[in-house]
Amino acid sequence: MNAAKILVVDDTPANLALVLDALGDAGYDLLVAESAQSAFSLLAHTLPDLILLDAVMPAMDGFAACGALKANPAWRDIPVLFMTALDEPEEKVRAFAAGAVDYILKPVHAPEVLARVRAHLQIRALQRSLEEELAMRIEVENQLRQSLDRAVVLVAKDGRIVFASRLAEALLHRFFPGHEAGRLPPGLEAPGGPLHVRHFAEPGRDDLRLLILEEPNHPPGPAALLRLGLTPREAEVLYWLAQGKSNPDIATILGAGVRTVHKHVENIFRKLGLETRNAAALVAIEILRPAGR
Repeated sequence: MNAAKILVVDDTPANLALVLDALGDAGYDLLVAESAQSAFSLLAHTLPDLILLDAVMPAMDGFAACGALKANPAWRDIPVLFMTALDEPEEKVRAFAAGAVDYILKPVHAPEVLARVRAHLQIRALQRSLEEELAMRIEVENQLRQSLDRAVVLVAKDGRIVFASRLAEALLHRFFPGHEAGRLPPGLEAPGGPLHVRHFAEPGRDDLRLLILEEPNHPPGPAALLRLGLTPREAEVLYWLAQGKSNPDIATILGAGVRTVHKHVENIFRKLGLETRNAAALVAIEILRPAGR
């Protein structure tokens, strides 16, 4: 595991030496700045896991510097611990108001610095873990809604839509414009309607029904590309690649990150034994070509 990276911002040599010795002996990767402007220059090309910030510095003090850090989206989540000889309650309140997570009094006591640094690094690691888990759950939900190649609708007994895939929502809006959102459109299941509706229900219960909507003469979709040995997500990426979409366009359509799409494209090339987008598109187009053409 890589050592945590800590930025120490302090213009007092004696205090700086003590803090650096303690953190260095503990195995942390250290960055040093003697002013707020020097710290900003460092942050422009490397992001630490935590910042120890002196409150009293020339040109820009720690309070203003912390405010600038929290105003920058790239830096605002980095925990900031103030180091200062100012012990008045209003100064502590001012530090927290600026965005600091903790306050260390000078002269610093090395064991206290280490204990507070460890505690806040652990808190930050837990926050990141929760953020990643939440992001993964959101991505899974988005993929469930967007990746289903079928137009699937789960309907409650009263006609309320409990779940609808992206394709189902698109079909409902296209063929039943202006219908009440979140409810099954009147006439959807009537004979001779614009969509074919297949019904599924669990025997013995009528509180939920599963409907699969099918557009007559609808051309093949991403699911047709699964025969190439691709995952459902890779099949979607290849489908849109065959439509001439760029990776950023595909990312927007699928609600994914551009880097994720890049990775899927690399996997598609590897699985198909191809090297170019045009070659992959030709393979997909051949499969997606409507029957009889």
